[in-house]
Amino acid sequence: DEADSHPALAWSDAPKGSESFALICDDPDAPRGRWLHWILFDIPASVSSLPSSVGKAGRHATGGSHGKNDFGELGWGGPAPPRGHGVHHYEFRLYALDAKLGLPAGAGRGEVEAAMKGHVLAEAKLTGTYRRD
Repeated sequence: DEADSHPALAWSDAPKGSESFALICDDPDAPRGRWLHWILFDIPASVSSLPSSVGKAGRHATGGSHGKNDFGELGWGGPAPPRGHGVHHYEFRLYALDAKLGLPAGAGRGEVEAAMKGHVLAEAKLTGTYRRD
């Protein structure tokens, strides 16, 4: 609660031909429907990890770009389920892409997903849970 930091993430064995990665994290249990907590795209293919608590600037230290989350901000927006709402699932999806998307920082989910079409080589998913009593 209140630290607003995401977990450190690491991956390996990207498929041959990977040019970049895109990361999308959302909560399918949110009261208003699937809630986007984080979108980061054009992560260079040479990157295989993200430290905890990356900043909210448009460009990420690794060279990737932050999109706009459903809080209306760039970067990570931490879990904030309503108290007593039960367990929420936070789905982190990492996509290996055969291209860089070339979108500006602040691009929305729809723009990023449309630009990814036809470029996804592989997808990995990690689900974390959180609840507030």
